[in-house]
Amino acid sequence: MRKESIFLVLAAIGLVPIALSYGLVPAESMAYLFDIDASSINTSHILRAVMGLYLALIVFWLLGARNDDLRLPALWSLTVFMLGLAAGRAISMLVDGMPHPLLATYLVLELGFGTVGYIMAKGYKDES
Repeated sequence: MRKESIFLVLAAIGLVPIALSYGLVPAESMAYLFDIDASSINTSHILRAVMGLYLALIVFWLLGARNDDLRLPALWSLTVFMLGLAAGRAISMLVDGMPHPLLATYLVLELGFGTVGYIMAKGYKDES
C-alpha cells in the first residue's frame, strides 16, 4: 500500500470518533467532553450536520486510499479540511482565548495532518 493511502486511512480512522462525538448523541457527548449544553434541537442539528461533513470526507478519503484516480483529490481535500479547521481554531484562540485542552490538541493534530497532506499532495506522482 502506498504511503499516501496509509496516510488517508489513518486520518479517516482518527476522525471517526471525533465525528461521532460531535453528532451521534450530541447532548450527552458535548456535556461530558466539554460541559456544553447541546440539548436544543438547533444545537443538535448543527452538530449532526458537522458529523455528516466529517463522515462524508472520511468516506472520500477511504475511496482515495483505494482508487488511484481519487488519491490526489483526497489528499487535497484532507489538506484543505485540516488546515481550515486549524485556522478556525487559531482565530478562536486569538479572539476567545484558550479552549478545553482536547480542542487545543485537535489544533496540533490538524496542523500536523494538514501539513503532511500538503507535502504528500505537492510531491504526489501517479504510479498507475
